[in-house]
Amino acid sequence: MKIIKTSIFLALFFLSACQIPGAVIPNATQPPASTSTEAASAVPKVTPVCISSEPAQEDIDIALAYTGDLFKESEWQRTYTVSDGRVAVTWFSDTLGSVAYLEALIFPCGYEDIDLDGFFNEENWQVIFENYESYEHVAQCNTDDGLRLYEFKAVEQGYDYEVKYWVENDTDTRVLGVMIVFPVESSSLMDDYSSELFPDLTSCK
Repeated sequence: MKIIKTSIFLALFFLSACQIPGAVIPNATQPPASTSTEAASAVPKVTPVCISSEPAQEDIDIALAYTGDLFKESEWQRTYTVSDGRVAVTWFSDTLGSVAYLEALIFPCGYEDIDLDGFFNEENWQVIFENYESYEHVAQCNTDDGLRLYEFKAVEQGYDYEVKYWVENDTDTRVLGVMIVFPVESSSLMDDYSSELFPDLTSCK
């Protein structure tokens, strides 16, 4: 079983260390160009105010503190990386055979729902689950304030896992992604951690 647990960890560690295809940080949406010279002169051009894509200390602090004491050091081992456009934090529990992952994604010129639709796409999921034998996207839902939840089933070396991935709009330029992976036989623990993380969207059921 330890091989299985290590495999899960490596799969998510791979995610934190690589660039997801299609994950180019988008610019703010620009208004369509006008074909009328008169209209073009009447409407001023909007230039987005962009920030640096390099994570600031605030981004790192928010990512590290986001889950509070939920992933206790007595049960979970934590690592984190900082790269252009993101801060990634990984927790691994050998005891529970589970992994948790958080990434603070920086969109320097802001983002809209359509940008997130393009970012969290099938190509993105293929990279996340590259080290698994198979995966299935089983559900997707969201709250009125924009919190998203993607649910999956995954298989690795013949063992079945439940996977949940939340996407939260944190600021105008930062999005938080939180992922937890538990064996299917630990569904009650999955529910407990889901309730602690996002009580308003624990499941799509």
